[in-house]
Amino acid sequence: MDSVLTVEEIRERFPSEWVLIGDPQTAETLAVQAGKVLCHSKDRDEVYRKAIELRPKRFAFLYTGPIPAEGTAIVL
Repeated sequence: MDSVLTVEEIRERFPSEWVLIGDPQTAETLAVQAGKVLCHSKDRDEVYRKAIELRPKRFAFLYTGPIPAEGTAIVL
């Protein structure tokens, strides 16, 4: 995809998927607001492998699904 999508558009198009975003546009807090979708998949490792293959200069990962319920640890 060559077009820039907002995070809301990305969430609508790729529900519950991992998304590799190239040239992300961020807020002052570095929260991703928009960018180009370079890869998306339900398999996180597939998206990570694509990032290694493409080696984008600026990128972000985004998971568009719900955050798991209590009792789950999230590592950043």
